[in-house]
Amino acid sequence: MKTTGNTVFISGGSAGIGLAIAKKMSASGNKIIINGRSEERLRKALKELNNAVAIQGDLSVKADRLKIAEELKTKHPELNIIINNAGAAFMNDLSDVNNNSAEKAFEEINTNYISVIAFTALTLPLLLQQEDAAIVNVSSIAVFRSNKYLPTYSASKAALHSYTQGLRDTFSENKKLNVYELYPPLVNTEFSAEIGGANGIPASQVADELFVALESNQFEIPVGDTRKIHELVVPITENVPH
Repeated sequence: MKTTGNTVFISGGSAGIGLAIAKKMSASGNKIIINGRSEERLRKALKELNNAVAIQGDLSVKADRLKIAEELKTKHPELNIIINNAGAAFMNDLSDVNNNSAEKAFEEINTNYISVIAFTALTLPLLLQQEDAAIVNVSSIAVFRSNKYLPTYSASKAALHSYTQGLRDTFSENKKLNVYELYPPLVNTEFSAEIGGANGIPASQVADELFVALESNQFEIPVGDTRKIHELVVPITENVPH
């Protein structure tokens, strides 16, 4: 996968991992389109980027997905990389019957899984027109190791993992479209503050490792501590370019 001269859409691109990826890709000569729910955060993020624009909207809402996909089609027809990074996570104590566990799980599944499927389907026609295209789904170390604090979040990321494998298999014979999965461990971002994110790795490390993986067509991208677990459970063949 080329790592310069691309047009890259990044959901959740106004902060955290998404913004770190946007900075890395922007500095490497790519056009960046960041997406997020907050107009204020998007404007702030744009000040840190070169050759970048923003599209405000919530991809977990169908009307917003349709609007964003249409804007990409009409204003950015050269789009060739989408990075599905936006996510939702809640501390969810399953022993607390008053915890609204199902409501939290619904939002996590909708944001981390269903909306990714729906948005990817909307953008696939555009990606398939390009000579070199990629889909990057940002999952998590939680795919392999859940815990009592994030059980439903982990389940949503496990669902995303299975979908990503299926998507990769679906396009395994298409030489122009590659499907990547990025597995961050705990990362020091505002998003992860509630679960001890201050002890995590910097978001820039995640962006750096994604960049290297794109260059080498490494489709499975475990970062930091995730690498140890990934080596135990994922066959080497998962990383073989098609």
